[in-house]
Amino acid sequence: MLWSGWGDPARAEPLPEAVVGLLRDLLGVRPAGAPPVALAEVRVPPCRLDPADLDALAATAPVRTDAESRVRHTRGRSTSDLLRIRAGDASDAPDAVVLPGTHDEVLAVLRACAARGVAVVPFGGGTSVVGGLAPRGGASGGSGAFVALDLRRMNALLALDGTSRTAVLQPGLRAPDAEALLAARGYTLGHFPQSYEWATVGGFAAARSSGQASAGYGRFDDMVVALTAATPEGTLDLGRAPRSAAGPDLRQLVLGSEGAFGVITSVTVRIHPVPEERSYEGWRFASFDEGAAALRHLAQDGPLPAVLRLGDEAETMVGLADPARLGAPGGAGCLAVLGFEGTAADVAARRGRAARVLARAGGEPLGAAPGERWERGRFDAPYLRDALLDAGAFAETLETATFWSGLPGLYGAVRRALTDSLAGAGTPPLVMCHISHVYPSGASLYFTVVSAQGDDPVAHWARAKGAACEAILAAGGTISHHHGVGTDHRDWYAREAGPLGAALLRAVKERLDPAGVLNPGVLVPPAAGE
Repeated sequence: MLWSGWGDPARAEPLPEAVVGLLRDLLGVRPAGAPPVALAEVRVPPCRLDPADLDALAATAPVRTDAESRVRHTRGRSTSDLLRIRAGDASDAPDAVVLPGTHDEVLAVLRACAARGVAVVPFGGGTSVVGGLAPRGGASGGSGAFVALDLRRMNALLALDGTSRTAVLQPGLRAPDAEALLAARGYTLGHFPQSYEWATVGGFAAARSSGQASAGYGRFDDMVVALTAATPEGTLDLGRAPRSAAGPDLRQLVLGSEGAFGVITSVTVRIHPVPEERSYEGWRFASFDEGAAALRHLAQDGPLPAVLRLGDEAETMVGLADPARLGAPGGAGCLAVLGFEGTAADVAARRGRAARVLARAGGEPLGAAPGERWERGRFDAPYLRDALLDAGAFAETLETATFWSGLPGLYGAVRRALTDSLAGAGTPPLVMCHISHVYPSGASLYFTVVSAQGDDPVAHWARAKGAACEAILAAGGTISHHHGVGTDHRDWYAREAGPLGAALLRAVKERLDPAGVLNPGVLVPPAAGE
């Protein structure tokens, strides 16, 4: 992965001049003041680990302390993360990178760190966009030092049960490699989030990831039937059956825990036969409300496609996945994309039934071209963000979810908060939104914001993001549908969970991580006065 951006550097492309001109004329975007620094120019702070610490870690697993390794494990891939690293700011780089290869080595690392007061940040693909890889503070009573626990060596398909249709995967396995290993046996996981190219299986589980085909395959936490996690206090082996009435489901305590309760070292997941056919198509609706009502009908009464998403008027007009369409005419209305997977007969039957539902709801069929264009560019948006940053623009995303009855109010509240905050600071934004994950009772909203950067873009966005988070809670939405909590959302999550819920999280952490070494400041709200 590009150390100062997203993905494969060979795929980076500058924005067309016409797009740069539109950004300048419509949003006041001006060229960036300076190009990103070179990797060799990034300065990391002195390592806070003493020789005895390093010797203790080296006895458990390989350790790297070189500057490049530390830079490549600094923070995640939010826009604020990228702006800071592009400016040469690696002030919160890990003091070392540790690379265990087995569950027992992970246990040994955690115990060594707990004994020495060294914090541990689990690291998979480095794709967090909510501050999940940038701890606040260090271990209890420690020096503030922390290590990145890179799980890349734990990257195997350990077992496949064709009878039960389950597979056991290690956490450092990147999504494309997982799909390739499963496809060789005739199966798919069906999990394709926008971070697909670089994210890992462990990260999917730790952050409750949701893929673009979630309507058909479910969220990643729905897919997990068993898992193993290492903690400073020992091992958790959870999941003996698909469902159980043996008390609360402790799997769900670890899923979404973002490395604060333990390090996931394997997951057993549901798998599916590779579909015989995949088919994508587009539909146009006159308004976002009309399109959302159509999606609700499919989510509640069927037939449910594997992929079901709806862009609002702004996102449809811009055609975010295809920057050459920015400002193109004929973009009126809202574009819905549907994707069907299965046997040829099943795809044809469900497409026909869905078409009748959408037509009755006011939809206009656009054929295969819009869906196929979306499918070709489904993983391109992060590369586009890099190009926007290079051109001097600011681009970032946030997401939430609520029940269908509250969706219009939540959509309007977040749009107003973002628009008012950024416009009031002198950088009027383009705010786009889409629905991309649906359920019988509700759906998610995913916002994309583009504006000029302003004098201090990191602080500029922090204020706008804070306003949006306040709007989310006030409108009854959840602070995150699939990006997670990290440090960025932690204070709002504390309010969403309530005082007793926050105290419960602290009690779990205290039992599993009494030295407080696991991802300090991430997810778990501090007690009053801390």
